[in-house]
Amino acid sequence: MSDRSTTPPARSEISARMGFAQNSLRRDGELRTGESLAAALAHPNAKIHLTGLGKWLIKTAGERLDAGFSLDEARRLGADPQAAILLGFDTDDIPVLAAIVPIDDPDRAIAAGLALIDLRDLAMEERLDAETIGRLGQATHLVQWHRKTQFCGVCGQPTRSEAAGYRRACTACDNVIFPRTDPVTIMLVHDGEGRYLLGRQARFAENFWSCLAGFVEPGETVEDAVRRETLEEAGIAVGAVTIVASQPWPFPGNLMIGCIAEATSRDIHFDRVELEACRWFDRNEVETMFDGTHPQGLVVPRSFAIAHHLIKVFITRPADGENG
Repeated sequence: MSDRSTTPPARSEISARMGFAQNSLRRDGELRTGESLAAALAHPNAKIHLTGLGKWLIKTAGERLDAGFSLDEARRLGADPQAAILLGFDTDDIPVLAAIVPIDDPDRAIAAGLALIDLRDLAMEERLDAETIGRLGQATHLVQWHRKTQFCGVCGQPTRSEAAGYRRACTACDNVIFPRTDPVTIMLVHDGEGRYLLGRQARFAENFWSCLAGFVEPGETVEDAVRRETLEEAGIAVGAVTIVASQPWPFPGNLMIGCIAEATSRDIHFDRVELEACRWFDRNEVETMFDGTHPQGLVVPRSFAIAHHLIKVFITRPADGENG
C-alpha cells in the first residue's frame, strides 16, 4: 500500500462542510506517465464512474444507490476504457476512473436497475454519500474540460489525452493544455448594523434569495472582484473584504470563493439585467429564511451551497460582532 495519502480536511474548516468538497482520492497528478491509464485499468478492483448525456449512470436496484462500475460492466455498457480519465486512488491503491457511455436517446431504457441521474439532483437531494458526490464533481469538471478541448487553440489541430486524462497535447504542435478552473467570488455583503444584502436572478426558484456572485477578471484580486461585482450588480460600494471559504463547483468548472464584505454605502441601484430583485434583509428575517419559518416562504440556499455557510457565519455570530 502506498504511504502517499490525502489528509482529510479539518471538520472545523467551513469549506469541508459543503457539496463537492469531500474527495479523499490520492490524485498523484505529478507522478503520471504514459503508462498510468493502462496500469489503472489492469487493476482487478478498478472502479469506474460512467456518464452519458451530461448525467451519471447509477445502479438503483440495491438498497442504496451506487455510482461504481467494474471494468467489465463499463465495457458491456459501451464505454471505451482507453478514453477513461483516472481520477485518483482510493484506499489500498484502488484506481477510480470516469468514462463516457454512448447514449443517444435519453428516453431509451439503459438497462434494468440502472438510471441516468443529474449530478445536481444527486447532490442537492443527498442521494449519494458526500465522498462519492465529491468524486463525481471532479469527474464532471474533467469530462466537460476534455469535451471542450478537442482541438488545439494554437494551430487548430486535434488534441489527445495524456497523463491518464490530466492533460491534453496537440497532435501537431508542442502545445500542452491543462484543465482550467475559473474562480468566482460569492459574497455576503453586510452593512455593519445587522442587515444583509441578498439578490434574486430570474432563473431562481420562487421565493429563493442568495448572495451576489461573479467571476474574477484577469489582473484582479479576489477582494477587488468582490468590490467590482457588488458595485456593478447592486450599486453598493464595499470596503473591507474577508475570504472565508471555497467550494469546487463543476457547473461547468468553477471554484467558488466565499467572502464576507462590509458595505460603505446603503442605497441599492441594482442591474436589472443581472438581477430580478435585490434588497437589504435584517438579521431576524434572514434567520427565518434560514430555518424555513419565513411568513412569506422566502428561503436561502441549503447546506450544500457555499452561500448557505456564508449566511450561517453571520446569523450565528453575536450581533455586536458585525464589524469583526
